[in-house]
Formats: sequence, C-alpha cells, structure tokens
Amino acid sequence: MSGYAPEAAFARSRDAFAQAEEWLDGPQAARLEHAALEGRLEALGREIQRRLLQDHLDLRAAREQRREQVTGPDGITRTRAEAGHARPLSSVFGPVTVTRIAYRAPGAPNAHPADEELNLPPGKHSHGLSEKVAAAAASGSFGQACAAVIRQTGSTLGKRQCQQLTRQAAADFGDFYASAEHRPPPGAVPGQVLALSCDGKGIMVRPGQLRPPAARKARKAVPRQDGRLSRGEVRTRKRMAEAGAVFDITPEPRTAEDILGPGPRTADGTGAAGPRPPGPKATHKWVTASVAEDAVTVVAAVFAEADRRDPARERTWIALADGNKDQIRWIQAEAAARNITVTIICDFIHVLEYLWTAAWCFFPEASPEAGPWVRGHAAAILHGHATAVAAAIRDASSQLSAAKRKTAAKTAAYLDAKAPWLDYPAALASNSAPCTPTATSTPTGPTTCNANANATTDTATPSQPDPHSRRAAPMGHTFLPPAPDPVVGVGKRSGWW
Repeated sequence: MSGYAPEAAFARSRDAFAQAEEWLDGPQAARLEHAALEGRLEALGREIQRRLLQDHLDLRAAREQRREQVTGPDGITRTRAEAGHARPLSSVFGPVTVTRIAYRAPGAPNAHPADEELNLPPGKHSHGLSEKVAAAAASGSFGQACAAVIRQTGSTLGKRQCQQLTRQAAADFGDFYASAEHRPPPGAVPGQVLALSCDGKGIMVRPGQLRPPAARKARKAVPRQDGRLSRGEVRTRKRMAEAGAVFDITPEPRTAEDILGPGPRTADGTGAAGPRPPGPKATHKWVTASVAEDAVTVVAAVFAEADRRDPARERTWIALADGNKDQIRWIQAEAAARNITVTIICDFIHVLEYLWTAAWCFFPEASPEAGPWVRGHAAAILHGHATAVAAAIRDASSQLSAAKRKTAAKTAAYLDAKAPWLDYPAALASNSAPCTPTATSTPTGPTTCNANANATTDTATPSQPDPHSRRAAPMGHTFLPPAPDPVVGVGKRSGWW
C-alpha cells in the first residue's frame, strides 16, 4: 500500500456518494413512495459509510511505518516484517478489510502493532457490532437480537454468532468492576453512606437448567390449555437470577415533598410550581450478578464488598430491598453474622406500583382522579403512615366486587407486612435515604438492582433508568443491564497476534 496516492484516498467513497446522488435524481427514485425511498437511501447511506471506513483503513495501511523490530506480549523480538497482511472485519456498516504489516520470528506467531493501535477484537466482529448484539440480546431472545442487528447494520449474522458475541461481551465484567473507580480502597470515602442493594429476576431457561424446586413444579404442572401456557404457568419455567450492588452516597437533607416533586398542572394553569430538586448521586458503584449461583451467595458477595470498604464499621450502612421476604431475611442474616447494624428500607417505586394497582380498583382506567389518589396515599406513606393507608384502602374496598377487593387487599397487606421497612421519615431526617426515591429493579425488561440514587419518582410515571446504559453481566447465557453507568464499550479486548 506504500504507493497509495493521498489525493485518491477517498475516491471510492466519493464515487458511492455520487452514485447515490445520481440515483436520487433519476426516474426510478421519482416513482417511489417515501417508505421505499427511506429503505433504499438507508442502504445507500450504509454503503457510503462502509466505503469511508474502508478507505480510512487503507489510508492508515499506506501510512504505516515499518519498525526495526517488534517485541510481542510473549517477549519474543521479531525483526522480519511483511506488508500486505489482511484480515476481515465485520463492522456496523458492513464487511471491511484491515491491511497491515506483520512482524515475524521463527516459531512465533505474527505480531501486528496496527491491530493494537486500532484495538481490533481477537475475532471477526467489531466492538461496535458486538455491543449492538449484546444490547439487543439483553431485551429479547438470540433470534430477535440477531434480526434486530441485521436490520440496523445490514451485516450477515447467524444465531450462533449472536450467542458467542453475547457471551464474549461479559468477558471483562469482573475486571471492569474491579477497578478503583468502582472499588475504592478501604476507608477512602469517610462520612458517606454505604448503600447495598439486591434484586432478583426470573429468567426463562431450558427445563434441564431449572433449579430443583422449580424443576419439581414443572414436572407436576398440568397444562390448562392445549397448545399454550395460561397465566401463571410460566413461573415454573424460570430460574431466578440475583443481582447486587454496593455504592457510596453523600447524605443530603430532603423531605417527602422533595421526593414527590411538584404536583401536576391543573386546568386553570396553576400547580407544578417548579422542578423537583435533584437527589444525591451514587458513586463508586460495584455490581455483581449471577444466574448460576443462588441468591444467598450473591447477597454474601454484596456484604463482602461492603465489608471491604468499611472494615472499621465507621459508616452508616443501608440496604435497599423490594420487599421480598427472603431477600430481607438474607440481608438480616449477613448483617448479624458480621455484627453490623444495617438499616433496611423498601424502595419507594415498589410502593408506588402497589398503590397504582390498588387505584385501578377504585377508578376507571385512565381516570384523572387516580393520580391525585395515589399521590395523596404516597405522601402519607412518606410521612410514616403506611399502616393507616393500608387500613384506609381496606375500608374503602368493602363495597367493591370480590375480585377488586382481593386486589386492593394485596396492596394493604404489602403495606402492613413491610411497615417496619417503610420508615421513610427517619431515613429522610437522618439524611441517609437515597433509597426512598429509587428502585431496586427496572420497571420493565431484564433487571439488576438499580442503584441509581439520582433517580426520582413521579406518582404518574415511575422513573426509568437510562436505556442507553448497559453492561453485560456474567449470567451464563443471560445478560442483565445494570444500573445506569456512563456508556461503556462491551468486551473491548484487543488481539494483536
């Protein structure tokens, strides 16, 4: 490539653009409807981008300078150099070829410094393509992920390749969260609250991969319908995955009104006095997750990380839970075993979800009266009156139908049962309550403990985590998007052999 003319470096890209422009100006494009135009232009645009990437790679190859010698990661020095060694790369724009100089030594594999400079993956598929695959696989099946990536990129991708890329995406999960950014040294942040969070998620698996109790239920299950599962039957086909997080947070004084925020704007233009004040932000967030290990093991790992951060027991410990009695029991057991005082608080978004479920027992669907009803009861709970709200719901449901009365009773029972862990006034008064406006799980899709202390709630729509922030977790064949992080590359390991 040494004779590559710089003035012709992007000639093929310009040709592709000229061809697209000519087609758009021609009679064929003039006869098409907008949908067909969009589809054709999308393909043409992707081809222009592919050629731009290819021309850039060729230009880098032409400018690569030969080195006198290269020492590879194996410590062997290579003094022989051969130009023109090519390797395929499947990118988000389509297939391209990377040409570079190979450095050789007898009995040693070739070394390619240019691969390291480009941070090329060991395999054929680019990091961008792998990231798209992992993100798509986190929200659906491998088949659906494969189809979605093909639609986005036009690259040829098989289901097995999708599976392999998804697994590889989790390869650096442990190293990522082992960094000082996520695991500060012991005693590094005195005065900050140490927060722990755990959450579980049922994952659809093959029958042979179920845990023993679920496998026994599956064997005993008798289909209620021919050809499909009825409501509730899928629960015997799932394996529970557990996720946990540990993070630091600076206490900030807040009130119940700060959590709820300003009310909705009324018809006369009043209300909604201003934006909700920002909440505290989580730092040094460490995440773990497993579908192979049981929940007890994951909870123990969470406590081990918290114990490592505060070996002298000088900080305030809090634990976020969604109200699951087993999780609470495991948290209490770990705290007792370590002789640590841990304040357990149920996250407020779960409380809101129960209130909304009860609201539709009293109001028609989409009724504007449901929001104020939920807001009023939510405010009472934040002020420490959970059992009074439960009693009020029971009293009000006495005239409902049996089915609606049963649904409302579930919300009342939840508030009564979790009352010991709904002491929001004490948490807010002590300025150590990042959990009151946060969720331990995302409202939809795969979950992890969502240790996002900067999230806030709204009685109309629970806050959603950042949908663009995903990182693959080591969950076997399953990937969970953890709590919002800065967007990071997935599995970006360079291979320059």
